[in-house]
Amino acid sequence: MPLHVELVTQERKVFDEPAADMVIIPASEGEMGVLPHHAPVLTTLGFGELIVKKGNAEERFAIYGGVVDVRPDAVIVLADLAESSFSIDTQAAEEARERAAQMLVAGVPPDQNREAQLALRRAELALRIQRKMQTRSNVLRIINVEETKE
Repeated sequence: MPLHVELVTQERKVFDEPAADMVIIPASEGEMGVLPHHAPVLTTLGFGELIVKKGNAEERFAIYGGVVDVRPDAVIVLADLAESSFSIDTQAAEEARERAAQMLVAGVPPDQNREAQLALRRAELALRIQRKMQTRSNVLRIINVEETKE
């Protein structure tokens, strides 16, 4: 029995795979591997990399918080923000990291400090995932049901 994996943000359904073999989730307490027939779990997500595996193919996503509902036959990820590793814009992430770092060094009002720190964390995560993808040249992608609808 394969896993049905859905990745959803407030704006849209990012990914939908009805027959995944394994999911690695960036839970707030650490990474969690999920195989079919997993015990039900509801947990929060931290900033990290979500990996969906199907045979020799895989999809990776930068996840920026949210919750995940794990069931024996399904994984439903409700992410605050999510971005496919294949669509990360390295230049934009570098620029965002520089802007956030400059804001923190220059000193920002307390109400903007948290936003600057979050922007820095998001940019650094995106860059880390992008670098990891560049070192793995022969990654097979899962054909995304949502991409074929567009």
